Amino acid sequence: GYYADRWKTLLIPKSSPTKAYFDTSDQDPFCMYNYLLDIITWNKSIRRGFIKVKITDYAGNTVESEMNSEASTFQQYKRVKILTGFYRDLDKISKISLTFSTKTLVGPKHKLRILQMRLKSLNNPER
Repeated sequence: GYYADRWKTLLIPKSSPTKAYFDTSDQDPFCMYNYLLDIITWNKSIRRGFIKVKITDYAGNTVESEMNSEASTFQQYKRVKILTGFYRDLDKISKISLTFSTKTLVGPKHKLRILQMRLKSLNNPER
């Protein structure tokens, strides 16, 4: 790993494309709770876009994920795994909502039909 204050000088000069992933603290204000969203879609046509996840617990508390910066490609019966992050962790989830967006202002709106979905906590894998 690289210290956060020196990552650019170490990674950017490399000739190959570089992606940097940063660990976050488990205490406020810098905590991030990561989940792996595993989706199999049912659409016959290929869909390309972004997914935002909203989770709600039994007490009615809701938290929304950050939008991924890269679009995912969804094909019929193909599994797609997406890393999602939340600024707050909810213990007992009662409801999961997904919003699919292509981020285009012009053109038809498309739906993403979900055949199977799993949301797994990476911070608490026993859930």
